[in-house]
Amino acid sequence: MNKYSAVLPLVILFIFSGCQTKEEEKTNKRPNIIFIMSDDHAYQAISAYDNRLIKTPNIDRIAEMGMLFTNASVTNSICAPSRAVILTGKHSHINGKIDNHFPFDTTNVTFPQILQNSGYQTAMFGKLHFGNNPKGFDQFKILPGQGAYYNPDFITKNDGEINVKGYVTDIITDMTLDWLENERKEEDPFMLMYLHKAPHRSWVMAERHMEEFTNKIIPEPETLFDDYKSRPAAKEAEMSILKHLSWTGDSKIFPETIDAMGLPEIGIDKLRYSFGIKDRLDTTQMANFKNAYQKINDEFKEAYPKMSEEELMKWRYQRYMQDYLGTIKAVDENVGRLLDYLETNNLMENTIIVYTSDQGFYLGEHGWFDKRFIYDESFKTPLLVAWPGKVKAGSKSDEMVQNLDFAQTFLDVAGVEQPADMQGESLVPILTGKMEDWNRKSVYYHYYEYPAEHMVNRHYAIVTKEYKLIHYYFDMDHWELIDRLKDPKELTNVYNDPAYVDIRKKLHKELEQIRTKYGDSDELNQQYINEFMNDVGKNGIFGVNEEKLQEIIQKRNKTNN
Repeated sequence: MNKYSAVLPLVILFIFSGCQTKEEEKTNKRPNIIFIMSDDHAYQAISAYDNRLIKTPNIDRIAEMGMLFTNASVTNSICAPSRAVILTGKHSHINGKIDNHFPFDTTNVTFPQILQNSGYQTAMFGKLHFGNNPKGFDQFKILPGQGAYYNPDFITKNDGEINVKGYVTDIITDMTLDWLENERKEEDPFMLMYLHKAPHRSWVMAERHMEEFTNKIIPEPETLFDDYKSRPAAKEAEMSILKHLSWTGDSKIFPETIDAMGLPEIGIDKLRYSFGIKDRLDTTQMANFKNAYQKINDEFKEAYPKMSEEELMKWRYQRYMQDYLGTIKAVDENVGRLLDYLETNNLMENTIIVYTSDQGFYLGEHGWFDKRFIYDESFKTPLLVAWPGKVKAGSKSDEMVQNLDFAQTFLDVAGVEQPADMQGESLVPILTGKMEDWNRKSVYYHYYEYPAEHMVNRHYAIVTKEYKLIHYYFDMDHWELIDRLKDPKELTNVYNDPAYVDIRKKLHKELEQIRTKYGDSDELNQQYINEFMNDVGKNGIFGVNEEKLQEIIQKRNKTNN
């Protein structure tokens, strides 16, 4: 017998057992988590949802690899509160960050803290919006407040405040890729938050995109000239493209053009090249900016005196959309850079990738820019999730999911126990096709910031796949019922329609139940109103229509007396 024959089976067994162990380790290794969020990125401006406005091939890659959600929404459509909901997994009235006005309660426990304590490497790059020392991160470099599009400052974990030359979307990606390449520990799973400033107002695109997008013609939405019939709260709002966009920061009409034409200042016009233009661009950048917009200024100066109100609305819509979409072009390019890096470095296989926005945004629908309302363009948010081997490529879901669910989803993915006081639900059953473990039929929404910038009245609502029941409750007591299936443009309030009596009764009951479930109440509403109004009386608030504010204060005082 060959002298090796006796030991050969042992060698083979050892080899195969070693391979099996490595395979088991690979299978059981906790997945990496990459959370990509842009600011005010409307789902209508992602071509995986709708390709009429812009092509976003790189963001679309996430949908192609995984699942696209068509009914994803937020609990409160405004920037900082949305981010607080995402971090805490709790509604605004529970985590305390109800609006952009009051600070975030840092005693809240966030999902990054839990993941960090569970052995995950954690990093955040980009726009947080509130706070300068995010808890639960091994590394961070974040924009102070809103941040700037050009030559932005960053608050860092280790180096204090720094200034970086360049375009913010490119810089945030550079920082993210540098961390992945040079700071990430290969032996540990990681949770990375990659957070873009774009496409937040005022929209300043990269120099490389200015010529292309300032010459684009953008299709108009059907509801550009909505008359808000039967919806008084919509009529009161101050976010009209025609009336409330500024000439300088928003439409890029130069201050000298405004002065020469004698145009009235609108909102932030008094700041002139505001929101990251005048004091941020260096000499070369400013020359490129002026060169790109000079033709627009010249043509506007010639055309404006002859424009009807309708023609001016159409012109202002084009200006708004060109700049808004131009900033998204850079976001898509940079998402592509990140995806390419993951593919090149074999990081796709065990990584869940989420792309979303902190809320939706109006792109001319109802004649508006901005967000805040519960109407779909603001209430709904893009959500695309890729998880190779777990989520079916190219799949879609119309389930009622919210940003409230992200925290629990990430903890579930990581195999970490979810705190009992979190209020969302893990999306893993939907992602993995185990629908027997998912039974949500409706979601809850509550917007608080009024009276304030844009004057969108306070309201709460229950939303199902079929209906929305909405209550505006501050200086008006008004109910709306929207049939989402028959009226997808949301133009008609059918609350008093006899045909909807039974549906209305049913939704009122369900609304009370869901408010009780999440711990919201009229008493809590009044508490927040009192705190807000008392603080406004002392300190004022940016962007408020002062005449309207005084009217509200007088009305409130009269009622209280």
